Amino acid sequence: MKRQLRRLGELGLVLLVLLTGLAGGIVLDRQVLSVYAAPSNIAPGATSSFQLIAQAWNLIQREYVDHLAAQPQRLTYAAISGMTDALGDTGHSRFLTPEMVKAEQDFAQGQFEGVGIEVQIKDSHLVVVAPLDGSPAQRAGLRPGDIILQVNGQDITGLPLDQIISRILGPAGTQVTLTIQDPSTGQTHDVTLTRAKITLRNVTWHRIPGTTIAHVRIAAFSQGVSSELHQTLSDLQQQGMTGIVLDLRDDPGGLLDESIGVASQFLSNGNVLEEKNAQGQVKPMPVDHKYTASDLPIVVLINGGTASAAEITVGALQDAHRAKVVGEKTFGTGTVLNEFPLSDGSALLLATQEWLTPDGHVIWHKGLSPDVTVALPTNVTPTFPEAEQDMTSAQLRASSDTQLLQALDLLTSP
Repeated sequence: MKRQLRRLGELGLVLLVLLTGLAGGIVLDRQVLSVYAAPSNIAPGATSSFQLIAQAWNLIQREYVDHLAAQPQRLTYAAISGMTDALGDTGHSRFLTPEMVKAEQDFAQGQFEGVGIEVQIKDSHLVVVAPLDGSPAQRAGLRPGDIILQVNGQDITGLPLDQIISRILGPAGTQVTLTIQDPSTGQTHDVTLTRAKITLRNVTWHRIPGTTIAHVRIAAFSQGVSSELHQTLSDLQQQGMTGIVLDLRDDPGGLLDESIGVASQFLSNGNVLEEKNAQGQVKPMPVDHKYTASDLPIVVLINGGTASAAEITVGALQDAHRAKVVGEKTFGTGTVLNEFPLSDGSALLLATQEWLTPDGHVIWHKGLSPDVTVALPTNVTPTFPEAEQDMTSAQLRASSDTQLLQALDLLTSP
């Protein structure tokens, strides 16, 4: 069981029964319940609830006119998703189908196949949390907050997340058409994406043209990002860099341990975050002294796609007054998620702790506010290090990435 932070309700679903892996056509009566959920495993007072679920299952199987629609697995997954949705932890605690479990594992490893977007259900709509670097979604211009209304011309409003994800997922080389709504204007347009195999480059950097400032981009907190950052910081020192723009825009987060490892490379002491459990007990998570902390001046860039483990790093640097934070309010993920495998390869991803910034600030559903608020102009996408390789200083200064330019001014002004 691996602790990991995600911001997306990107993989969320809906379910109806407490049991998984049921054979097709099986009826949940008392005998079946006794096999799959022994009385000793049923919480006191919950027997009547199990019986109610069985009653509803039996009625649907016996009476519903469309037998093809009443597939046992669909009802089962919808039941479990319904229970997790009822917790009110929208976009965080959720049910994962076996396909979604694999997608989570692939993301943690930094390799996956698809269109490359983190999404979550919000107000019955599928909302883009962040496009991933180098993905078909990023190249097509999808942005945090975009609403996906249709997949291949079919309305997905109100559908369980597992059904939506299954329509978007597919093998590399195949295409999917998404109908996107701009949340600010309400205008819609279609985007056809070709699914691809994607290897996420967690850490990239480039010298900002005409300066000795390094633009360091962390795309996600997948496994190994701390080691990659350690090598990057070593390279910066060798090349005489005098400051860092740490770009966490559109970073959907990832693994908790990696966020601690990243923040620890800029903090010499103190805590990276605090964890609060269900009993309200708070446990500090200190800096990892495995790394020597860099003393270069830092400005951190954030936006609405900055989430989860990325927010932990932002909160740690901000509370320690180690960096100025520029951009827009972050997404607002605030729970430590544990994965609990189920019998058919699916899983429950449940919030078992809430995380707070070192000063005790709550981020869950609130997000982190920047020290200097700067919004990108409409239809402008962030400039990341790879794009700067062919830029001159004048071209960069003439760009519309107002957040990056503000960070540069803070680091170069006397």
